[in-house]
Amino acid sequence: MSLLQNLTTDTRLELLVTWLRGLNVVDVDSLRPASADASFRRYFRLDVLPAHQATLGLTLIAMDAPPERENVLGFVKLDEMLTHAGVTVPRIVATDYEAGLMLLSDLGTTTYLSALNHDNASAMYAEALEALVKFQLTSRPDVLPEYDRAFLQREMNLFPEWYIGKHLNATLTEKQAATLQGVFDAILANVTAQAQVYVHRDYHSRNLMVVDAGNPGVLDFQDALYGPMTYDVASLLRDAYVQWDEELVLDWAIRYWQHAKSLGLPVAPDIDAFYKDFEYMALQRHLKILGLFCRLNYRDGKAQYLDDLPTVMEYVRKTAGRYKDLKPLIKLLDLLEDREPQVGYTF
Repeated sequence: MSLLQNLTTDTRLELLVTWLRGLNVVDVDSLRPASADASFRRYFRLDVLPAHQATLGLTLIAMDAPPERENVLGFVKLDEMLTHAGVTVPRIVATDYEAGLMLLSDLGTTTYLSALNHDNASAMYAEALEALVKFQLTSRPDVLPEYDRAFLQREMNLFPEWYIGKHLNATLTEKQAATLQGVFDAILANVTAQAQVYVHRDYHSRNLMVVDAGNPGVLDFQDALYGPMTYDVASLLRDAYVQWDEELVLDWAIRYWQHAKSLGLPVAPDIDAFYKDFEYMALQRHLKILGLFCRLNYRDGKAQYLDDLPTVMEYVRKTAGRYKDLKPLIKLLDLLEDREPQVGYTF
């Protein structure tokens, strides 16, 4: 069934179609879904009218971003910043800021997630880390909002609210809540002490596209902030959607650290300190993701995100088990999930 048959019941779609017809750039009857999204944004692919194909390509992407829920101006600002940094991002063809509508160049259908394998992973991650370095090198304070302690804490609070409270149907005692906050405080002490750079905040295999030139194409950057140095590296290499052997991740992290350090980026001066920063940052993100994925299921009806919980929890347990001040998290999880404690080593 054509999407256009939904116009009478989908007022946002009707608004988008009316706007697109007025532009006279794309064949509106070719409108079809382009991708799923964890946010309230929707993306559609359309065929470009023959008269515009030489300049715009064969297809374009229409974005519907309800302005009361999504940051359209943020998208435009970051699109310009990333372009200036030499990173491949969609080109903005047309916008209606007030309505939350955009027409963008099409970066194709091949995500890193769908293309990665053991033979090409090192080369593809090298390109992704190089693009990240380009963005980080342009970092300046007071340009983007700060990814501060309060923001980081709010994100981790999704874990007790949605993973523990809703998914496990458990209520923490005062002592357990204090134990969890103690782990949060240890994480926050590390990540807030890191030097700050521009942070994409969702730099991973589903938001990176394989393009004809200038890999990767980067998407979903509109919520970027100024925050901890290791955030995007952790997001990329400790990806919720694809997992690699720890030896590979360590090798890629070291190569990033060496390159970033050689260019003057403010990474930790020695690799052990950098890798600890990387691990604490990844743990903050993974605790947030456990809560976020559960919220997407229980509040928003997007059950597919529950499939990725085991990968994220494995990251959490492995990282927390390596550091003394994070170890209480393992004991709490064992209790809540009724698991036998595992023997491991602590640094």
